[in-house]
Amino acid sequence: MQKQWIEKVLGFELMDSRGNPTVAAEVTLKDGSKGFSLAPSGASCGTFEAHELRDEEPERFGGKGVKKAVDHINTLIQDALKGLDASNQRLIDRIMITLDGTPNKSNLGANAMLAVSLATARAAAHSLKIPLYRYLGGTGAIRTPIPMMNVLNGGAHAGNNVDIQEFMLMPIGAKSFHEALRMGAETYHILGKLLKARSKECAVGDEGGFAPSLENDEEALKLLTEAIEKSGYGTEKIGIALDIASSEWYQNGRYVLPKRGEVYESDEMIDYIESLCAHYPIVSVEDGLGEEDYDGWKRLTKRLSSKIQLVGDDLFVTNRKRLQDGIDGGYANAILIKPNQIGTLSETLEVIDVAKQNGYNTVISHRSGETEDSFIADLSVAVNSGQIKTGAPCRSERVAKYNRLLMIEESL
Repeated sequence: MQKQWIEKVLGFELMDSRGNPTVAAEVTLKDGSKGFSLAPSGASCGTFEAHELRDEEPERFGGKGVKKAVDHINTLIQDALKGLDASNQRLIDRIMITLDGTPNKSNLGANAMLAVSLATARAAAHSLKIPLYRYLGGTGAIRTPIPMMNVLNGGAHAGNNVDIQEFMLMPIGAKSFHEALRMGAETYHILGKLLKARSKECAVGDEGGFAPSLENDEEALKLLTEAIEKSGYGTEKIGIALDIASSEWYQNGRYVLPKRGEVYESDEMIDYIESLCAHYPIVSVEDGLGEEDYDGWKRLTKRLSSKIQLVGDDLFVTNRKRLQDGIDGGYANAILIKPNQIGTLSETLEVIDVAKQNGYNTVISHRSGETEDSFIADLSVAVNSGQIKTGAPCRSERVAKYNRLLMIEESL
């Protein structure tokens, strides 16, 4: 195969969906092919995520500027990658990791490294004139995912009084992605009408879901269940997925729910989750316990892993070592995959491989601070993840991923 030499690597400071700066990169190859990508950013971040480099200059974007990360792309990273073969993704990423030289990518910034890593893959795919999902996954890339659509927002994603961070629709009975998206979108609009009829706030949160103030978290589950029933599909075809994001609550071995002021011990949190699952059509729970409540995770997994999907996000942070620790310790049965948590594409793919080899489900995920970049849509098909989490069918940075998947399914 002809070498795809890197000729130029450029970094840019652009904007994400929350109006904060983010890092973008453009990689140009000698044959003129280009790849462009943007790094997303999270609001609810795990302690063990790779470092997102910000300028911390208060007078500029409140300290959230990314000019340092951009400068690293335009100097150190470009100098290190120029003249290399873009198709050798593992080498490209390993050179950046070595150049950074820290355990959490704090020198160059995981945001700078990820933008370059993803842009390199896209440039190589363009050079070969094949779709990104086919370049990443080969002929085995054949499966479009079930969407997990965050239609009610709480926690760190909304300024309301709901503690659970995400209430998601999961069209488990759909026969295609087209059908799944339609089922989710129809139910989302029914939910909006239910909220309006109850004089509830219909503004949306960071990920496009409605963000009303409710009596409690269970009212959100009741509303979602009612919307599913009114859609005509029923809970046999549309389940509910939760992202509890309980690391946000974990303090000194206990769970302090900030909005309703309740305090739970670890076993009480497990009882609470089990009770919700018994009363509502919940099929998946993400981050049911805190990222360092390892004994609790083991008990939660023993209690519920045979009944529902238990997803580790803050627990694993797309990190191979943390995932292996979880496999060995018996924590969860699925992993959320966020490339910006680890900082390079090749490391992301390695984590997915480890998960699959050990029978863990994988959910490819966006971040709350997103961009119009649809890379994760191609990634979900490339690795046949079966599930993608990219928000409500609302806001263009979320819909961009859904529209890309619609186009991929047409080509498949």
